[in-house]
Amino acid sequence: MSTITLYGTPLSGHVHRVALLLRMLALPYAWVEASADVRQSAAFRRLNPFGQIPVLQDGDLTLADSNAILVYLVKRYAPDSHWLPEQPAAAARVQAWLSKAAGEVRYGPAACRLIAQFAVPEDYQAARAISDRFLPQMEQHLSERDYLAGEHPTIADLACHSYVAVAAEGGISLSPYPAIRRWAARIAALPGFFAMPALPAPAAS
Repeated sequence: MSTITLYGTPLSGHVHRVALLLRMLALPYAWVEASADVRQSAAFRRLNPFGQIPVLQDGDLTLADSNAILVYLVKRYAPDSHWLPEQPAAAARVQAWLSKAAGEVRYGPAACRLIAQFAVPEDYQAARAISDRFLPQMEQHLSERDYLAGEHPTIADLACHSYVAVAAEGGISLSPYPAIRRWAARIAALPGFFAMPALPAPAAS
């Protein structure tokens, strides 16, 4: 097997979802810290012109975009696993939730956390409004099933978990969402799971 290298930072949920899958697939990898300064360097921009993390190198292959990396890792190293089913309808359900991870999760709970913790210049009230629409929908969905896209955990669960599980770090309580909390605990109990370093919940706004 070629050497896998993951560029990222421990507090990034996008990086965390990739690291989770690497651990859960028992794939050894090298870690390269990619701080904001590193991401502005010419060397890093050759890996990803957008200057974003994560970046994964697997031998001669370089990939950016966390969800794309998740798909690649399963297709390359665990094609017959439950992480990304081949059956068309099941695969489509996974893709739908990957889109939610890149859409509502990123611009809802993840954005709230970025603003509250790192003073990223985005609109907190807009992000909060997205969260307040999305989380009740997710709650209803999970009230009828254990995992987002099927009877077993998939990469959709990992893609959504990293930011939803730490929504409180963006000022969003999960207390009204017992099904989401049970799901988050279910993912946290999977072999290979590790949590992102915890940040303090911001004061109520």
